[in-house]
Amino acid sequence: MRHTRHGMRAVAALAIVCGVLTGALSTAQAAQAAKPETYYVSLGDSYSVGYQPDRGSTPGYTVVVAKATRLTLVNFGCGGATTSSLVSSLGCPDVLPHTVGGVTYPSTTQEVAALSFLNAHKGHIGLITVSIGGNDVTACARQSNPIPCVATAVAGITKNVTALAGALRVAAGPKVPLVGLTYPDVILGSYVYPTRPASAAALSIAKLSVVAFRSLINPALTKAYGSAKGSLVDVTKATGAYVPLTRTVHSPTYGTIPAAVASVCTLTWFCAQGNIHATTRGYTLIGKLVMARYGSLRRS
Repeated sequence: MRHTRHGMRAVAALAIVCGVLTGALSTAQAAQAAKPETYYVSLGDSYSVGYQPDRGSTPGYTVVVAKATRLTLVNFGCGGATTSSLVSSLGCPDVLPHTVGGVTYPSTTQEVAALSFLNAHKGHIGLITVSIGGNDVTACARQSNPIPCVATAVAGITKNVTALAGALRVAAGPKVPLVGLTYPDVILGSYVYPTRPASAAALSIAKLSVVAFRSLINPALTKAYGSAKGSLVDVTKATGAYVPLTRTVHSPTYGTIPAAVASVCTLTWFCAQGNIHATTRGYTLIGKLVMARYGSLRRS
């Protein structure tokens, strides 16, 4: 009889322990469920939604970053956006289906939609990235001397991005990492697209494109984001555009070409199709660049 009572006491004690553990687990699960999400907010043009030709929106750099940071992606990006349309055009005329974290805003601007989200989730924003400005200068590549055209466009880019960055900073708060991005210099692909050997005019435009990015576009973007304590990732430099064009490599497809051209051929669709967008490899690299900058900003 003693053994039976002892056994019953043991069972009762075990039941109590299990109950305590179950209650603690339930409390922990409830706390985890109640914990607000932390968001990664993306703004910009087709680069921000990972566009690729014949594929539409793909898991571009924003998805790479979201997975690495474990932040919830909220993507306001719109294909074809300029620094002007982002702050003045209602809705997105080129909504790409299947955009991861994609948000539509038919009755307001991309800027206002993003600011509304930031204000509604203040204290729960982990990162903001912006890819904008490329479409402001695209037409300049068709001119024999693109530099004056780019210089004019840069004045508008500077004004618009400075105002945008300032508004994002106010809405997000002082400590949220704000990262702007520039682009691969796809015009270097003119060395091989649409014809090889390239015409003298095409080679001239390709060389001047490096000057445009290094001396005009990227310094303007750096200053604009910096005015709001943001940081620019120089994708142009990281994708090899500033390597001297006298440095060559052998490409199985194009033969001996400048290393900078070979890089842009690998990381974008320009050399193959004349399309300015990044390949999967290109977007992955951009995502890694953002992550490196994000890490340094978090440590500072």
